[in-house]
Amino acid sequence: MVEVKVGAATVRRVEESYEPNFDAKMFFPDWKPEVVQRHRDWLMPAHYEEASNSLKLSVHSWLLTIGGKRILIDTCVGNHKSRPHRPKWHLMESKYLERLKEAGVEPDQVDMVMCTHLHVDHVGWNTRLENGKWVPTFRNARYVFSRTDYDHYLKVDSDPKTAPANAGSFRDSVLPVVEAGLTQMVDGAARLDENMEITPAPGHTPGTIAIKLESRGEKALFCGDILHHALQVYHPEWNSFACAEAVGARKSRREALEHCAGTGARLMPCHFGAPFTCHVDHKGDGFVPRFDGGF
Repeated sequence: MVEVKVGAATVRRVEESYEPNFDAKMFFPDWKPEVVQRHRDWLMPAHYEEASNSLKLSVHSWLLTIGGKRILIDTCVGNHKSRPHRPKWHLMESKYLERLKEAGVEPDQVDMVMCTHLHVDHVGWNTRLENGKWVPTFRNARYVFSRTDYDHYLKVDSDPKTAPANAGSFRDSVLPVVEAGLTQMVDGAARLDENMEITPAPGHTPGTIAIKLESRGEKALFCGDILHHALQVYHPEWNSFACAEAVGARKSRREALEHCAGTGARLMPCHFGAPFTCHVDHKGDGFVPRFDGGF
């Protein structure tokens, strides 16, 4: 289990899956094969599978413990969810809840769930199937959603021409939480407490947020899908196929990298390969990742 200390905070990675799962050129339209040769000393095997030309992406949550609070950031795909558009995610039977328990927390002990955005692989464990009905997994938690993202996908889901939103995940993983009265909708920038702050980072989705953590002078940035892959540290101009608005996504990505390089904040992504997190350094007018272990 990956564990990171940020001041008084402990952050543990809760894995759902970690495998080669997306064709590189499909995922990054700007992908060039020569990038493999340029970065092969660190790219394989943790971040790329050469034989299949596939990105090796993790899908995981971050469990943050600070001041007696247990906060879960992004909740992966979820079990038993119908996702035929992504065969590896369709009707999953992962050991996610067992891994959460191994990280030291039962679902009823989670105090807050934060979703950086409302895509299918960031909301799935918000709910679980009980007696044929989707119910909140974390019954005692406050779920923090971006109002902008929620309103956007509610409109998409309400229009027969565009529904269902996010491959059905809006209906089975977002609306049941709202209907249970467990949500806190956040508009724009917001400070949640003395340690955590939310800032808007639109582009990947209209309401994507970055979550900033600071404790005892140490900092971290939970970036969701502002960056998917460590290669984007070198190539912040690369958008994924899933980025809704290209200019905004690039702007938010560069702002996240500037924040980390300028403040020393540790970058805490949801999809990077091992070791799953890094620091970011300036190099010329660009950036380089600095992984624990000396990559």
